[in-house]
Amino acid sequence: MNDEFPNRRWLVIPTNVTNSIDFSQVLETTPTTLRLSVDQEKTFVKYNIIVVTSSYTASYVNMEGQTEYYTVEAGIYGRPSSIYSPIYPEYEYQPMLDLLKTPEWTVHLPEPQI
Repeated sequence: MNDEFPNRRWLVIPTNVTNSIDFSQVLETTPTTLRLSVDQEKTFVKYNIIVVTSSYTASYVNMEGQTEYYTVEAGIYGRPSSIYSPIYPEYEYQPMLDLLKTPEWTVHLPEPQI
């Protein structure tokens, strides 16, 4: 599959939780930039993730010039902590495009008669 956004995810959420979105954690900017489902009961946010496949130790030099070490655990990072929940479906690029083509998200108007 040709995935143009391998590290991007879309989280479909009910519109009644949009007040909980921390817009600094997603690629949308305000509630008014959210696309709504046809029935206006759902919306979605998009965000980028970082997948760490195995834990590693990293270091940095602190303000006093001392090296400090920390461990980065294996996992997926970047999901919006303010609203992420396994009960809400998370999509990759092509499945999200497919979802947006459904009647739930797009009104299909009949062809005009000439």
